[in-house]
Amino acid sequence: MGYRILETADIPAYLRERGHWDDPADIEVREVSDGNVNRVFLASDRAGTRGLALKQALPWVRVAGPSWPLSPDRSDAEARAYEQLAKVAPDTVPAIHGYDPENHALVMEDLSDLAVLRTVLNEGAAYGPVTSPRIGELVAQLSFATSDFGLPSAERKALIAASVNPELCEITEDVVLSEPYVEHEHNHWLPELDDLAAEFRADARLRTEVADLRHTFMTSAQALLHGDLHTGSIMVGERAGTPVVRVFDPEFSFVGPIGFDLGLYWANTLVSAERARALGTLSDHANQLRLSWQAFETTFRGLWPTRVDTFFDDAYLDRFLRRVWTESLGFAGTEIVRRVIGFAHLTDLTTLPDPAPASRRALLLGRELIVRRAELTSPEAVRELVG
Repeated sequence: MGYRILETADIPAYLRERGHWDDPADIEVREVSDGNVNRVFLASDRAGTRGLALKQALPWVRVAGPSWPLSPDRSDAEARAYEQLAKVAPDTVPAIHGYDPENHALVMEDLSDLAVLRTVLNEGAAYGPVTSPRIGELVAQLSFATSDFGLPSAERKALIAASVNPELCEITEDVVLSEPYVEHEHNHWLPELDDLAAEFRADARLRTEVADLRHTFMTSAQALLHGDLHTGSIMVGERAGTPVVRVFDPEFSFVGPIGFDLGLYWANTLVSAERARALGTLSDHANQLRLSWQAFETTFRGLWPTRVDTFFDDAYLDRFLRRVWTESLGFAGTEIVRRVIGFAHLTDLTTLPDPAPASRRALLLGRELIVRRAELTSPEAVRELVG
């Protein structure tokens, strides 16, 4: 039949065709698309006792329409990422019930009983003790298992080849790692930030450091990444009285530098802290970088004795983790900058009564993380910088 764009009315019959539902007359469907790129539908029975989610990749960026074409093959990368994530951390990703490569559609666990972490934070809630440690653990588990430390060389080469994701990598290279530092139509910012936007474009040191991070992103094939790990791709809540964390939307997944995933998450936690500071509700926000790094480092070190290649000793592990830390800080800085003067701003800032002061603080922090990343050798040093 070939690829077809699914509409709400198509979902009941589609789920039956794919063997996910027996009676299409018993399905209620609503579209809940919220991200920039794809369409998402929720299907439930009329009694409300069963549900599924369906996500379809469109042949363009959803928020832009056909004027911004984008291959729906990105859903293949997402399906592969979920497969790898399910091997190492099945309780931190949604259960996948099926993937249809012809229509670029994933059928998965309904997470509608949970809430997007960004929304929770924007509404004034705290992170709580579980979320950031779980994210740190997940990044460590995935990165170790898909690195040269965790996979034989031949399997690693096969993973790299299978995980090539050129279109979405190019988006990151452009939107995150170059466009905010040049004149570009995607860039926009508050008028109160005109001076900083101009300074950043003229800042030779900053541009050189960003170029270094961009080259690392393009060439450092350390491990499989989620590729878009921010507070909008994490859902949290409780089930049976137990805290639940679910990471979703790994369509930007590819084999790259481990610090990129950590950096994206840290950037979002630091921006959420600026929001809370502006509103006078700062609580546990400033601890999230430290908590996630400690969990990452502890988990990665715990996996180290199981590495495939025993040539690498503990002294090399220390060096490797220092490099991951430093690169994570740099990538965090680039994510903050692009979320303030680049493309796709964060509601953490845009929904503030007066977003300018917090946006300025965040932008200046982003620059410091980029240019001073080698000096900031611990979470405590970052905490002191943030204030």
